[in-house]
Amino acid sequence: MKLIFGGAYQGKLDYALSAYHLTEKDVYHCDMESMVINFDKKIIADAERFVLACIKEGVNAKECLEDNLERLQDKIVIFDDISQGIVPIDKTERAWREMTGRCMTFLGQEAEDVIRVFCGIGSKVK
Repeated sequence: MKLIFGGAYQGKLDYALSAYHLTEKDVYHCDMESMVINFDKKIIADAERFVLACIKEGVNAKECLEDNLERLQDKIVIFDDISQGIVPIDKTERAWREMTGRCMTFLGQEAEDVIRVFCGIGSKVK
Protein backbone atom coordinates (compact mmCIF):
# COMPACT_ATOMS: atom_id res chain seq x y z
CA MET A 1 0.00 0.00 0.00
CA LYS A 2 1.01 3.57 -0.62
CA LEU A 3 -0.32 6.44 1.49
CA ILE A 4 -0.33 9.91 -0.03
CA PHE A 5 -1.33 12.89 2.08
CA GLY A 6 -1.16 16.66 2.02
CA GLY A 7 -3.28 19.76 2.25
CA ALA A 8 -6.34 20.44 0.14
CA TYR A 9 -5.67 21.34 -3.49
CA GLN A 10 -1.98 20.43 -3.33
CA GLY A 11 -2.06 18.08 -6.32
CA LYS A 12 -2.13 14.74 -4.52
CA LEU A 13 -4.29 12.96 -7.09
CA ASP A 14 -2.42 14.41 -10.06
CA TYR A 15 0.83 13.33 -8.42
CA ALA A 16 -0.46 9.77 -7.92
CA LEU A 17 -1.80 9.49 -11.46
CA SER A 18 1.48 10.67 -12.93
CA ALA A 19 3.85 8.81 -10.59
CA TYR A 20 2.08 5.47 -10.98
CA HIS A 21 1.01 5.84 -14.63
CA LEU A 22 -2.71 5.60 -13.92
CA THR A 23 -5.82 7.36 -15.23
CA GLU A 24 -9.01 8.72 -13.71
CA LYS A 25 -10.63 5.34 -14.50
CA ASP A 26 -8.41 3.85 -11.80
CA VAL A 27 -9.74 6.20 -9.09
CA TYR A 28 -12.50 5.73 -6.56
CA HIS A 29 -13.56 9.00 -4.92
CA CYS A 30 -14.96 8.51 -1.41
CA ASP A 31 -17.90 10.70 -0.47
CA MET A 32 -19.12 12.06 2.84
CA GLU A 33 -22.42 10.18 2.74
CA SER A 34 -21.25 6.63 2.10
CA MET A 35 -19.12 4.22 4.09
CA VAL A 36 -18.52 2.20 0.91
CA ILE A 37 -15.05 1.85 -0.60
CA ASN A 38 -14.67 0.37 -4.07
CA PHE A 39 -11.66 -1.90 -3.65
CA ASP A 40 -11.70 -2.70 -7.39
CA LYS A 41 -10.02 0.65 -8.11
CA LYS A 42 -6.28 1.19 -7.73
CA ILE A 43 -6.55 4.62 -6.08
CA ILE A 44 -8.84 5.41 -3.14
CA ALA A 45 -9.03 9.21 -3.10
CA ASP A 46 -10.62 11.58 -0.60
CA ALA A 47 -10.35 8.96 2.14
CA GLU A 48 -11.04 11.61 4.79
CA ARG A 49 -14.59 11.73 3.37
CA PHE A 50 -14.98 8.01 4.11
CA VAL A 51 -13.95 8.78 7.70
CA LEU A 52 -16.61 11.51 7.96
CA ALA A 53 -19.29 9.15 6.64
CA CYS A 54 -18.29 6.66 9.34
CA ILE A 55 -18.40 9.35 12.05
CA LYS A 56 -21.91 10.33 10.94
CA GLU A 57 -23.02 6.69 11.27
CA GLY A 58 -21.27 6.09 14.59
CA VAL A 59 -18.83 3.59 13.05
CA ASN A 60 -15.13 3.40 13.88
CA ALA A 61 -13.39 4.12 10.55
CA LYS A 62 -10.02 2.82 11.76
CA GLU A 63 -11.57 -0.54 12.61
CA CYS A 64 -13.14 -0.66 9.13
CA LEU A 65 -9.72 -0.06 7.59
CA GLU A 66 -8.11 -2.66 9.88
CA ASP A 67 -10.77 -5.18 8.83
CA ASN A 68 -10.01 -4.48 5.15
CA LEU A 69 -6.23 -4.17 5.40
CA GLU A 70 -5.63 -7.13 3.11
CA ARG A 71 -7.81 -5.51 0.42
CA LEU A 72 -5.74 -2.30 0.71
CA GLN A 73 -2.34 -3.92 0.16
CA ASP A 74 -2.03 -3.03 -3.53
CA LYS A 75 -3.84 0.33 -3.29
CA ILE A 76 -2.85 3.97 -3.23
CA VAL A 77 -4.82 5.73 -0.49
CA ILE A 78 -5.05 9.53 -0.60
CA PHE A 79 -6.01 11.71 2.37
CA ASP A 80 -6.40 15.45 2.76
CA ASP A 81 -4.49 16.33 5.92
CA ILE A 82 -7.20 18.01 7.99
CA SER A 83 -5.12 18.11 11.17
CA GLN A 84 -3.72 21.61 10.71
CA GLY A 85 -5.20 24.85 11.97
CA ILE A 86 -7.64 25.75 14.69
CA VAL A 87 -9.41 22.91 16.47
CA PRO A 88 -13.07 22.92 15.36
CA ILE A 89 -15.76 23.90 17.87
CA ASP A 90 -18.24 21.42 16.37
CA LYS A 91 -18.11 18.03 18.11
CA THR A 92 -18.54 16.06 14.87
CA GLU A 93 -15.77 17.98 13.13
CA ARG A 94 -13.43 17.39 16.09
CA ALA A 95 -14.22 13.67 16.02
CA TRP A 96 -13.65 13.63 12.24
CA ARG A 97 -10.30 15.34 12.61
CA GLU A 98 -9.18 12.97 15.36
CA MET A 99 -10.31 9.81 13.57
CA THR A 100 -8.74 10.93 10.30
CA GLY A 101 -5.45 11.31 12.16
CA ARG A 102 -5.82 7.86 13.71
CA CYS A 103 -6.58 6.32 10.30
CA MET A 104 -3.63 8.06 8.67
CA THR A 105 -1.33 6.94 11.51
CA PHE A 106 -2.51 3.33 11.18
CA LEU A 107 -2.20 3.26 7.40
CA GLY A 108 1.16 5.06 7.56
CA GLN A 109 2.53 2.31 9.78
CA GLU A 110 1.20 -0.38 7.44
CA ALA A 111 2.14 1.32 4.16
CA GLU A 112 5.14 0.43 2.07
CA ASP A 113 5.51 4.11 1.08
CA VAL A 114 4.20 7.31 2.66
CA ILE A 115 4.39 10.42 0.50
CA ARG A 116 3.52 14.00 1.42
CA VAL A 117 2.51 16.20 -1.52
CA PHE A 118 2.95 19.96 -1.28
CA CYS A 119 2.60 22.22 -4.31
CA GLY A 120 2.34 19.13 -6.50
CA ILE A 121 5.73 17.82 -5.37
CA GLY A 122 5.88 14.50 -3.60
CA SER A 123 8.31 13.99 -0.73
CA LYS A 124 8.83 10.48 0.54
CA VAL A 125 8.28 10.30 4.29
CA LYS A 126 8.63 6.54 4.51
